[in-house]
Amino acid sequence: MKIALTSVFVDDQQKAQDFYTGVLGLTTKHDVPLGEHRWLTVVSPEAPDGVELVLEPNEHPAATAFQEAMAADGIPVAVLSVEDVEAEHARLTDRGVVFTQPPTAMGPVVTAVLDDTCGNLVQLMAPAGA
Repeated sequence: MKIALTSVFVDDQQKAQDFYTGVLGLTTKHDVPLGEHRWLTVVSPEAPDGVELVLEPNEHPAATAFQEAMAADGIPVAVLSVEDVEAEHARLTDRGVVFTQPPTAMGPVVTAVLDDTCGNLVQLMAPAGA
């Protein structure tokens, strides 16, 4: 058994696709129209057959409440692994990404937390000393 999909709720699927692909550098895997929404997933270009991140509309009241509560409490809804958090922080800051936590050593890892512009906080993580 392995994980195939995981979701993040987003307030606008197109804005999310633009951010996750155009800014972060992920790749669109599926983009299937489903009425007013889409089955929209992104993947790492380094693992195109790996875990897909579903950019899920947050229109259900429970989804909106969850998303707002997590952001208000400063809790990331997803973690993206990178080779070097400091380098990614610099690259993304240059692209206008807002970070709520700069690169911070946390025992065996270094993390940073960014705002995905779609209602979520996302954590970047790399092994310490990378």
